[in-house]
Amino acid sequence: MERTQFTPAQSVAYLWHALNLPSQALESLNLVDEDDYHYSPQEQQQQQQQQQSSFKIAHLAQSCIALAALAAATVYYSTSSVVTPDNVKKIPRVTVSRRHALAEFSSERVYTLNNSLPESSWGRIGGLYQTAGKNAYVRIHDAFVKHENAALALLRIPQTNTPSREDVAREVARWDAIELETEGIRHGAVIAALRSYQQWDCHPQARAIADLPILVRKVSSIAETRWKHHRLRQAPRDRCLRGLRVLELSRVIAAPVAGRTLAAHGADVLWVTTARLADQPALDRDLARGKRSVRLDFKESEEDRAALIALIRDADVLIQSYRPGSLDAYGLGVEDVARINPGIVHASLSAYGSTGPWAKWRGFDSLVQTCSGMNVSEAELAGAEFESPARALPCQALDHASGYFLATGIMAAVYHQLIDSSAAAYEVQVSLAGTMKWLRLLGQYPSPVSCASSLDDDLFESRISAFGELRAVRHAAQVDGAMPGFDFMPRPPGSDEPRWLA
Repeated sequence: MERTQFTPAQSVAYLWHALNLPSQALESLNLVDEDDYHYSPQEQQQQQQQQQSSFKIAHLAQSCIALAALAAATVYYSTSSVVTPDNVKKIPRVTVSRRHALAEFSSERVYTLNNSLPESSWGRIGGLYQTAGKNAYVRIHDAFVKHENAALALLRIPQTNTPSREDVAREVARWDAIELETEGIRHGAVIAALRSYQQWDCHPQARAIADLPILVRKVSSIAETRWKHHRLRQAPRDRCLRGLRVLELSRVIAAPVAGRTLAAHGADVLWVTTARLADQPALDRDLARGKRSVRLDFKESEEDRAALIALIRDADVLIQSYRPGSLDAYGLGVEDVARINPGIVHASLSAYGSTGPWAKWRGFDSLVQTCSGMNVSEAELAGAEFESPARALPCQALDHASGYFLATGIMAAVYHQLIDSSAAAYEVQVSLAGTMKWLRLLGQYPSPVSCASSLDDDLFESRISAFGELRAVRHAAQVDGAMPGFDFMPRPPGSDEPRWLA
């Protein structure tokens, strides 16, 4: 279907029907557009230089946050016996403003901790580099030290305390872009070749990406009714997902956004990390809101693996962002988890999806933008004054949108479990590349337009965390009678016991 003329409400409706969710819920949707931002002269200059895009970022932000909130409200409706004064049970009204949604799409960049903005989460050598051949480039991702070290080793650059970008540029220039991309993956680095739309569209991975950004399928079903349904129906009614238990095995932005979204709607979210994986404090201070934190090294410790299996057995949802198939070796693949818990929702976030030649490749938002033609198209539409061959989106839009899409798919699966009263296990899949495809099919403006949000005080809340005073963007969705919010503020990794709340 042609989507370039979609409004945000039509985007919500299109995906809503694709997920087989109840049509009457769309009547509860209220999308607010505020155009009167009252930028200061300094803010105007900043947004003109940095906060513009030819892609429909505001549309994406408002629609995907609204989609997730409406799914939460629909689950709430399905577990409620409360009726209105006219004796009619209704799905609560869901309101999302464009201004607030745009701010939340940059939440990890705009919070302050003890009045200080977060440090950059990028490493020392990341960015765009020219390779051998005319107009050929790659982007190196280095947010994790192990990926930086792998890139330096591949380029045969000593891993000194201060690696030189000039040295990296000189060595990259010796390579063919596609060869460096391929060898990077083989050697544990994360590198993407810069492509145009034309180059990407003829790539086999482009053809392997599904047309819809959210895939939900039933894995198995047994006859007995799940006790989870009773727990959800007996939970307090202050938030939509009270009683839902979510186990999150993830890093970076996209999957943690999904967990944070479920937590905002009242789910009990346990974020599982391990001391062997590098922390990312600049991201985690924002993305840990609403979650409890445990450390379990299920790859190395049999005791920790047993604790994780026990949590899975009593969980309702498992979120994971490991590469497709990588957990199978540890007995934690989709079918394995469904045998442990026949009624679980297994939700996966990947870079390029579960099929195609790149299914097992590492990837991040910035690299998907690079390889898929987005950066080239953005640069072309920016005009002659923009001299770089690639222009990145002004925020991590693919990460954030993928997180809300993943949360939506999870809640769609929970809704179908509730109305079926069965113990069906479901699988939910979302990929950054699938989100990229969805955003691209919404169309582009002829030239970049502002997608900045005025960061007014009413969009923020200040709370005391284990690290000090945290001022961060509130969740952008409002649900009448079940307002989202965060029960927990960030704390050091591993601060909590591996058990569910009563």
